[in-house]
Amino acid sequence: MRIAVSAVQGAFIEHEQMLSSLGVECFELRQRADLLRSFDGLVLPGGESTVQGKLLRELDMFDELHQQIRAGLPVLGTCAGLILLAEQLSNDPNVYFGTLPVTVRRNAYGRQLGSFYAEESFQGQGVVPMKFIRAPYIESVREGVEIMARVEGNIVAVRYHNQLGLSFHPELCSDTRIHQLFLSLVGQGSSSAA
Repeated sequence: MRIAVSAVQGAFIEHEQMLSSLGVECFELRQRADLLRSFDGLVLPGGESTVQGKLLRELDMFDELHQQIRAGLPVLGTCAGLILLAEQLSNDPNVYFGTLPVTVRRNAYGRQLGSFYAEESFQGQGVVPMKFIRAPYIESVREGVEIMARVEGNIVAVRYHNQLGLSFHPELCSDTRIHQLFLSLVGQGSSSAA
């Protein structure tokens, strides 16, 4: 199993460290040539979604990744990665991949001072630690989207087929259960993308 981690901007190193600690081979997507390598899953990390979307387009990686996600490539999107996947943003006219049928509110908890830590129930995983940094939350979901976790009534984690979208940063905690869940999605018969 090999996981590609988008490394154009954001907290990608922490995802790589978490995946490596689980014995999974991963590599960074920094330029179009990196897409020629085979991989079984994709991580879209936290950071600045506007910058990431712009860089993925400028580096001519966006369309290929979009196509692969639509074709079933398992993907984990955290914070900015969730925004990139969302079909609609309630407070921003931009849409990026638009493959996850949810409406997301950017910076829903405020700016840096709105960052916080919580421990809440995550479907099938028990109580997990959740670190929120200038986080979005999911305002609404469409048919077929499974709500995995809420914090103070707000949806902060969903699953839709091959896509796992989170408002928080599991890579910034020592708990590996969310990454293990993602890897189980990858292992459920995804074919290698090339």
